[in-house]
Amino acid sequence: MGAEADCTARLNGRTVAGKARLETEALEFRGADLNLSIPFKSVTKVSVRGDSLNIAHAGGRVTLEIGQSASRWADKILHPPSRAKKLGVKPEWKASALGVDDKEFLKELDQSVALLSIGRVTKDSDAIFLGATREADLKQLEKLKASIKPDGAIWVIRPKGRPEISERTVMAAGKAAGLVDVKVVGFSPTHTAEKFVIPVAQRKR
Repeated sequence: MGAEADCTARLNGRTVAGKARLETEALEFRGADLNLSIPFKSVTKVSVRGDSLNIAHAGGRVTLEIGQSASRWADKILHPPSRAKKLGVKPEWKASALGVDDKEFLKELDQSVALLSIGRVTKDSDAIFLGATREADLKQLEKLKASIKPDGAIWVIRPKGRPEISERTVMAAGKAAGLVDVKVVGFSPTHTAEKFVIPVAQRKR
């Protein structure tokens, strides 16, 4: 989701200043001496009182002083968008997935598109989802570019916090392949997805 806010967290009689962030499947809070990660599936109750977002979950209770966006955050926690929706997936798409080992996502993707090829690239794909865990995996980008439609996209799905395949590394590989990065989303609590497309001026019909 990517929404974030500077706020204070109150729990167990403590008040800690920090930053809260809504990820794809979890609410995270990072403070000086407090780090929280609350999966949406563990949340049992969400309520809003003024600027306060109150969350009851499997690990206890916490109140975040979010401000005027408290109600919007509550709605996103209770009704998170699917990953397919976040990635702009459309029902008429032909899609391909390479190196993606997230079975839940592959199942969701298969149910969301007209055609999904796993492990093999379909010519004229509307989107290719490339799972990358090391820099060498990114060498495929230039070849994969030839398999997407002119207005298609390649999504690189990579683990977070891995210096050997950092955001800078992925962006550089996309540029070297003649692609431009247009979007970054939180794919899961452990992975990030970056979207690359062919520059408009170079698209051929």
